[in-house]
Amino acid sequence: MSVQLVIAEKPSVARSIAAVIGAAEKQNGYWQGGGYLVSWCIGHLVSFAEAGQYDEKYCKWRYEDLPILPQPWQFIVPDEKKQQFEVLRALLNRPDVDSVTAATDAGREGELIFRFVYQMAGCTKPVKRLWISSMEDAAIREGFANLCPDSDYDALYQSALCRAKADWLVGINATRLFSVLYHKTLTVGRVQTPTLKMLVDRDAKILRFQKEKYYTVGIQSGSLKAGSGRIASMDEADTLRKACAGASAICFSVKREKKTEQPPKLYDLTTLQREANRLFGFTAKQTLDYAQQLYEKKLLTYPRTDSQYLTEDMGQTAQHLVSDLLGLLPFAQRLDLTPEVGRILNSKKVSDHHAIIPTSEFVKQGFTGLAESECKLMSLVCAKLLCAIAAPHEYETVTAVFSCAGNEFTAKGKTVLVPGWKEIDQRFRSTMKADGEEEAESLNTLPELAEGQSFRVTSTISEHFTSPPKAYTEDTLLSAMERAGAEDMPEDKVNCSAGAREGGLGHAERKGLGTPATRAAILEKLVQMGFVQRKGKQLVPTKDGINLAVVLPESLTSPALTSEWENRLTEIAKGNADPDEFIAEIEAQVRQLVKTYSCISADKQNLFQSERVIIGKCPRCGENVYEGKKNFYCGNRGCQFVMWKNDRFFEQRKKAFTPKIAAALLKNGKAKVKGLYSEKTGKTYDATVLLADTGGKYVNYRIATDSIM
Repeated sequence: MSVQLVIAEKPSVARSIAAVIGAAEKQNGYWQGGGYLVSWCIGHLVSFAEAGQYDEKYCKWRYEDLPILPQPWQFIVPDEKKQQFEVLRALLNRPDVDSVTAATDAGREGELIFRFVYQMAGCTKPVKRLWISSMEDAAIREGFANLCPDSDYDALYQSALCRAKADWLVGINATRLFSVLYHKTLTVGRVQTPTLKMLVDRDAKILRFQKEKYYTVGIQSGSLKAGSGRIASMDEADTLRKACAGASAICFSVKREKKTEQPPKLYDLTTLQREANRLFGFTAKQTLDYAQQLYEKKLLTYPRTDSQYLTEDMGQTAQHLVSDLLGLLPFAQRLDLTPEVGRILNSKKVSDHHAIIPTSEFVKQGFTGLAESECKLMSLVCAKLLCAIAAPHEYETVTAVFSCAGNEFTAKGKTVLVPGWKEIDQRFRSTMKADGEEEAESLNTLPELAEGQSFRVTSTISEHFTSPPKAYTEDTLLSAMERAGAEDMPEDKVNCSAGAREGGLGHAERKGLGTPATRAAILEKLVQMGFVQRKGKQLVPTKDGINLAVVLPESLTSPALTSEWENRLTEIAKGNADPDEFIAEIEAQVRQLVKTYSCISADKQNLFQSERVIIGKCPRCGENVYEGKKNFYCGNRGCQFVMWKNDRFFEQRKKAFTPKIAAALLKNGKAKVKGLYSEKTGKTYDATVLLADTGGKYVNYRIATDSIM
């Protein structure tokens, strides 16, 4: 009897699929039953080999061995994943397996994961593709009823393969090249480095900014307030203030304008990450991790999407979801809502996966058993769905201009006519604990005004300063990464992504850095490598990050150039561009890079050397003593003086050997230390610690006998 092999990306996904299709019997590394075998990868089971596998000489990093251009490409299975790979290899080659279903994540990376395993196992059996956007039972059944030949996704695989090869070629060669030149490991990435450059450029703008002082004069009559334009000097402002004090202001212009603010779109991954960062302080990676967890729990649809719409056949599903959510969500109780579901349906704007929405399984389960972070994210997605199908927000703006003492003063007001979707948004935000959320919009209602009205006013002066550009947060950086290559768009506009798509700039946005699925990992790597640091919500380049962005060529740092590569990958996925041509261009870029940067000037060779912190003077030779990671050491290589941070003397007394203590010992031969632990009494005490250096291999310490308190 023949069976069908299903390969998922993760064990949890395999378990869910197995339960739906009747593979209930657990085996070693797979499930079986109902004519199916269901197994799994563990992320990337198979990956490109390291450089040293091609030639032993590449184990050492040397300029003369560059560039490294694999021909042909080789693959490896990491040691920790070999067991599961062997399970899959055996299953793929079982005589009773007559067909294979690729059930890895439905996207570029998932396709690559499956193909690498399939090819390395030497399998040639026919393959069908499971392509689903939800892990709900009904979605899985529907997916199996509509399997497609995996050959339909050949172009997607080629795009993924090109992306992986390009990242290897640029990453391996550029990292080795600049690490060798500057005598420090400098990780360079095809997408990572241009992202770093954006942070460095913004930091430079902030540092160069020169704040300027200016003044405004305000006039007031009862609740009516109006302000002047900017005034450069205090004397000029004070002259105007005095002229206006007790004078009459005449209203000579009243402009009323009705405006409509359309509901927001549904979330794609990037907009979800941005808003979760803005409201809750979640990093992009945290948001993706939480969303993935919720997807695997069948509560959320597939998160790695770049669409903000649903397909047109999902209208009834959306209608039912909205109706059920109104009864489930605390902030939606007794909400007067007439859903306009048609607004979120557009099949033409859905590529691989539709927008992120809650599932019917979530409606059944609710928030039961979810962690606080998962509750926040689910609430955010639910609120967005309700906002997206609600009525537009309508309001009236009033701009009144007054003349006083020969100068113009302006007052602005706003009156809400129809709350629409903003009522839902405000209800949601009032129920959520937001981390540093922006203040709610304040309404300034002006009194009834008519042209020709006169008011007796008082006057005041206010001092102001121009503001520097804001440092990137993950919210604004993700937006900038998404829009790289569309320089004509406004830089920090919060809803730029949604507005751009609506305005026909979607193609420009596709020229972004990375993909929705990869951007979080890029930001995390920059932090881990020490090129970027988090300061609250801000992302700020470090000294090494700034130096790296400065020394690298434009071909590696330009967001615009790199975004063009991303656009090419998208075209390859559509079958509109040649994969071989793309890789040939990447290889040519690498060859030119190595040729151009054969050496650097002497003054730049120490650019990345860490600055050593001087703690004091060595008691043996008088040279400087520096702080290392594990010790305080003498800078004289011939001198053996070293004080270890994990010295038994301090560890026994449960006291950290701090630079402050070390500095005092070096300066005075003693240090007053508080909170030393006594093993005999089990209590802490304060004492003077003496440096008892005898000139041997190890430095000794002792307690001054007359100092114990």
